[in-house]
Amino acid sequence: MRQDWIWHGGRPCLDLVNTLRERWSATPRELLAAPADLAEWLQAAELVDRSPQVDAELLARARELREALDRVLRNDRPRPEDVALVDGWGRRAVPPPARLRLDEAGRVHAEVPHGADGAERALALIAADAVALVAASAVAQQVRVCAHERCGLRFLDRSPGRNRQWCSMRRCGNRAKASRHHARRSALD
Repeated sequence: MRQDWIWHGGRPCLDLVNTLRERWSATPRELLAAPADLAEWLQAAELVDRSPQVDAELLARARELREALDRVLRNDRPRPEDVALVDGWGRRAVPPPARLRLDEAGRVHAEVPHGADGAERALALIAADAVALVAASAVAQQVRVCAHERCGLRFLDRSPGRNRQWCSMRRCGNRAKASRHHARRSALD
């Protein structure tokens, strides 16, 4: 398993957004570089039971969904196509209802259509998570970008005052505190 998956987003939709690291940089670091990476991430996120089939096309669609999620969840000038993309994926999370049909003998049967499966179903669940987050809150006030200058991870601020600054205290909060401490010591020397 890859060691640099980070789960500080607080929601699966934000954890997917955080698979593009160092967004502050001119060259962000892509963690979903190959189809196998997306399959591994979905399994590590516990969205699938076993490694799903992922091809280059699905990887490209997952990255497109990720970037649309970022713009929609941060309310950072989402385009109508971003909203439509997230909504379309989210609708796929719920399988279509069973349909009734008559067979040749006149008996009624229910046909249960199959919805998305494997990796596609997992991506649909991620989009549905984002739709639920938007529906439940003033999302732009709760989705934050980590304040550490070299981080940029997105996270859900559940603090009472909605004033959390870092993706996690252990990851970035302690780094910021240590930097301030060293700056104070240097100023005294």
